[in-house]
Amino acid sequence: MKINWKQKLTSRKFWVAVTGFITAILVVFKVDELTIEQIVSVVSASSILIAYIIGEGMVDTARINAENKEGETNVDSNR
Repeated sequence: MKINWKQKLTSRKFWVAVTGFITAILVVFKVDELTIEQIVSVVSASSILIAYIIGEGMVDTARINAENKEGETNVDSNR
């Protein structure tokens, strides 16, 4: 089974799971609360940025594909 990484990396559930896992690991290793908050903030900000970049890439790809199909239809109708 192939993993759809684009879908995973844009999933809010995935990033909540990652953040929860990291938080739990940091608590187990008795990292102080301020450090945990800072790390969770960095992970959250990174996840938002990653999801945005991939999401925009998917939108751009869909737009280009639609434009290409439209161009193919115009070429076929001109024949």
